[in-house]
Amino acid sequence: MKDFLKVSPLKILEGSAYEGLGKGNLGVLMARAGIGKTSCLIHIAFDKLFREEKLVHVSLKDAPEKITSYYNVIFYDLVKVLNMEDVYEVRTRLDKNRIILAYLKESFDLNRLRKNLNNLVSEIDFIPDTLIVDGIDFVESGRDVFEGFKRIAKDFKLEVWFSALSHRHITEVNERGIPFPCNNLDDLFSLIIQLSSTQSGVFLKLLKDHDIEPIPDSMVRLDPNNFLAME
Repeated sequence: MKDFLKVSPLKILEGSAYEGLGKGNLGVLMARAGIGKTSCLIHIAFDKLFREEKLVHVSLKDAPEKITSYYNVIFYDLVKVLNMEDVYEVRTRLDKNRIILAYLKESFDLNRLRKNLNNLVSEIDFIPDTLIVDGIDFVESGRDVFEGFKRIAKDFKLEVWFSALSHRHITEVNERGIPFPCNNLDDLFSLIIQLSSTQSGVFLKLLKDHDIEPIPDSMVRLDPNNFLAME
């Protein structure tokens, strides 16, 4: 839907040399707790769904019912903001292209995810374009986990988006300007985007853009009520 794409948070990539993440690559949205990280991540999911791509949402912290509720709330916000018509038809099409996988109580591992993805492809011919991963702990997971996700991205020819929790009291930044908790993992990610809230508003900032230098102060302002890009 063109109207949504005009206000999608991924408008921040319009100035990117690649204008997107790309198959086989990892991207991450960083933010402190309570700013709207999950809502913004779901908007990234809607960006993919409105492009009629197939998406798998992987949650390590919430049950499928709660994730579905997040999507429903945000979808009906979009209905109002965009004066959407044919709501039932649009929602049916989006739901058909989205599958939710939840791994709760430490039930997640990469082999299980790989098996689930293989089952989706072989049993119901659901070939995902994008994987959304919410709730992974960047500190506890370790580098090998993200290397495993990188292999999954390449093997299944999909792009993977993560959310990462940053902390006000941890100010570590590497020599490339990438802050904690991605400062020791940034070579594995093609796109790194930071969500922040200031007295001036809520902003997305592009910290890493594949293998090129991001445009200085490459930022998009978001509406704090719905996390859509302000035109």
